[in-house]
Amino acid sequence: MIAPFPARYTAFALCAAGLVASVVAVLLVPDRWTAWIALAAFGVLCGTGVHDLRQTRHAILRNYPVIGHLRFLLEYIRPEIRQYFIESDAEAAPFSRAQRSLVYQRSKGEPDNRPFGTQLDVAIAGYEWINHSMRPTKLADHDFRIVIGGTPNPASPAGETCTRPYSASVFNISAMSFGALSANAIMALNQGAKMGGFAHDTGEGSISSHHRVHGGDLIWEIGSGYFGCRNDDGSFSEERFVANASDPQVKMIEIKLSQGAKPGHGGVLPAPKVTSEIAAARGVPVGVDCVSPSSHSAFSTPTEMMHFIARLRVLSGGKPTGFKFCLGHPWEWFAIVKAMLETGLTPDFIVVDGAEGGTGAAPVEFSDHVGAPLQEGLLLVHNTLIGVGLRDRVKIGCAGKVITAFDLARMMALGADWCNAARGFMMSLGCIQAQACHTGFCPTGVTTQDPVRQQALVVPTKADRVRNFHRSTLHALQELVQAAGLDHPRQITAHHIVRRISDTEVRLLSNLVMQVQPGALLGRLDGQHNVFRTYWSLASAQSFQPLALSP
Repeated sequence: MIAPFPARYTAFALCAAGLVASVVAVLLVPDRWTAWIALAAFGVLCGTGVHDLRQTRHAILRNYPVIGHLRFLLEYIRPEIRQYFIESDAEAAPFSRAQRSLVYQRSKGEPDNRPFGTQLDVAIAGYEWINHSMRPTKLADHDFRIVIGGTPNPASPAGETCTRPYSASVFNISAMSFGALSANAIMALNQGAKMGGFAHDTGEGSISSHHRVHGGDLIWEIGSGYFGCRNDDGSFSEERFVANASDPQVKMIEIKLSQGAKPGHGGVLPAPKVTSEIAAARGVPVGVDCVSPSSHSAFSTPTEMMHFIARLRVLSGGKPTGFKFCLGHPWEWFAIVKAMLETGLTPDFIVVDGAEGGTGAAPVEFSDHVGAPLQEGLLLVHNTLIGVGLRDRVKIGCAGKVITAFDLARMMALGADWCNAARGFMMSLGCIQAQACHTGFCPTGVTTQDPVRQQALVVPTKADRVRNFHRSTLHALQELVQAAGLDHPRQITAHHIVRRISDTEVRLLSNLVMQVQPGALLGRLDGQHNVFRTYWSLASAQSFQPLALSP
């Protein structure tokens, strides 16, 4: 049975009654301004109700005119309500309030000590800690550095080895392009890197004028679009590469094979977003779709890739040259390693991007279900290089939700030489995890090209915060290293980290993760991890495709 007046129309009916009453009030007392305000307000509400009943897009508004908008309002502010009032301090989505607060405190130079013990559940499975020593060390400085490049490579032809090694901090700014970040954000990050003595990865959007203002060390990332070093048809340009790579500000060259946010996925920057500044940095026409293909055109096989790396190293004047990727098919990674062995050419470094990382927007299926997480990717890369005797010639960096000093220590225990962070440094700029990065409406001016919005980000102030976050995090790392009785974070191994398995069992990380002995993959693979026994024989230096399985 249909009610003569459905209750769901009550709000609309009350608005109509209010409109009638306000009309009467205006007629009786036309000099009362409150009556005119009420008339305007109820008029707008009634007009909204009529529109709701006539529109065909939202069923909720047709059934619940006027009041149905409350549902969309609550949905719109739900992330903020959850973030500020509902979620616990340790609930990560993707970063917990505790993690964000730590970054903010360290960025502002505020004390980050916490009283009354840990707020973590130390009895829960997955809880980890680093074992300390009864004879702690005392270190003079927290400026931990590693040298990338310059390792002798007698198998390489003359001139193809790195002659300009880079002394890098163990904590650097991960790849974020101008265009994804605002001009003010880029300038603040680079100035902070200059002040703190660490490196700033350009992202595949290449080197913009904003990267050059303060002169901070740059890692130039070159993606499949060859932005900053491309011909008009999108192919690689040696001439334009040399022009950028010879800049003293550029310390290393990084070829991006894939990224954690959307591995195996290309991208298009729509024409309206290709401003004159972005076009100048990328070497593309203004107002034309800027396409980043899903794969490189400069090489098609692992062997060609090694020669391309050697070629870029020569063209850059001997600067460290390597590549970044998110681990996908194991046989493709093994094919790259086999190409190193066959050609005698090795990259100076490899950056492993975890699938949990990524500052840019990506299809949800890619964010959630494509690519290997950092732990698995890093372990396989580290152990494979050990197994073929190349680990001492290739440094390994990593990126993926690295925020605290313990995050750095843990990644180094798994095989990394240094760590990069993107979202951590974004938060040091003031990012509040609004997750509106792809909309152009970033509330803090970090990820917008709106000139008015990005004015909120004051470069000198935020540069100080970038430097403070880096310095405080490395100071905390120094204290961890000292407590463990070590002299440098490179000495941290999986034997130092402990993980809780259950209420009654804990195990060293070294007993839980794969560990390959030096040279073990050069002979028989009996007794090796299943990933090597299954995929190593499928890999060929001549192709990224797997060899046919034996019958």
